[in-house]
Amino acid sequence: MKFSAKEDLEAPIEQVFALVSDFAALERAALRRGAEVQRTDSLRKPGVGMSWTAAFMARGRQRKLEIVTTVFEPPHSMVFDSVAQGLHSEMRVELVALSPGRTRLNVDLELKPKSISARLLVQSLKLGRANLSKKFHLRMADYARDLEERARRST
Repeated sequence: MKFSAKEDLEAPIEQVFALVSDFAALERAALRRGAEVQRTDSLRKPGVGMSWTAAFMARGRQRKLEIVTTVFEPPHSMVFDSVAQGLHSEMRVELVALSPGRTRLNVDLELKPKSISARLLVQSLKLGRANLSKKFHLRMADYARDLEERARRST
């Protein structure tokens, strides 16, 4: 099952990449939403091999997630692989410079069930795919607006 979203931002690609790869800010945002997030690597600066564990409530159950950065190519792309109770996922974040002051943010999320319970979960998600896709697009639009706002403030 795959979700994709594209958003255009009024900010240079280097600035957008710096904001998207501000992992400390992303960790704080997850904590504000009730997730428990713990960094598990010892890297001093962002790169391949960064990893986290997270715990959160989803669909009425406590979920545990392990996330690893598998691609980190500034200022163009990042890929994160995660595993949560038999459900593997890959999130690909790509940035494309449309002009010196404009950037396109592409985010793809693919869910790959590896167990029977994960297959059942993905199957139930497929029933509400249109609604989930709409929510994904709305969240990405909100995130893009937030990135633009932060980019404006930092200049």
